[in-house]
Amino acid sequence: MTCLFVQIRCRPGTAYQVADEIAKREIHSELYSTSGAYDLLLKMYPPADVDIGRFINDNLLDIDGIERTYTTQTYNTF
Repeated sequence: MTCLFVQIRCRPGTAYQVADEIAKREIHSELYSTSGAYDLLLKMYPPADVDIGRFINDNLLDIDGIERTYTTQTYNTF
């Protein structure tokens, strides 16, 4: 099972609405507000048989308020 971390930059003033919409979709393991260049940090485990880019595109990027994302795919847990 692949673990992904997705950093999400939101339009100013929309981070809470974006977080609420992500929570409704139940696609994440954990969701955090963060400081720095991105507003939210999403941890997810997409199904093994899906195209990761399409999964993120179809399940996350249509949320109003998201300006940009940065996805990191993990390989090993230490």
